Amino acid sequence: MIDLMTAIQSLRPKAELVIRGDIIEWLDTTQTQPTDAEIATEMARLQTEYDSLAYARSRKQEYDKLNQWEMQFDDQQNNTTTWVDAINDIKERFPK
Repeated sequence: MIDLMTAIQSLRPKAELVIRGDIIEWLDTTQTQPTDAEIATEMARLQTEYDSLAYARSRKQEYDKLNQWEMQFDDQQNNTTTWVDAINDIKERFPK
């Protein structure tokens, strides 16, 4: 879940502020404070962007479990496709 600070920092990079609970204390004298509507819209946009990359995070977890260099070496030595098969399996389980 995208939080309030992340959305504000996306809208106003390097803004000076303090958040206490749901209360924003705007300290920045060079940037204007975004409206509640702007913040809500940005939170929704960032959440949608994050959600759209779930497949990539899942794939990475699975890729990290593989000893890919060794699999590739063994495939070359044994004329097999173990590594390609493993990668294709991960891509099928977590499609874009």
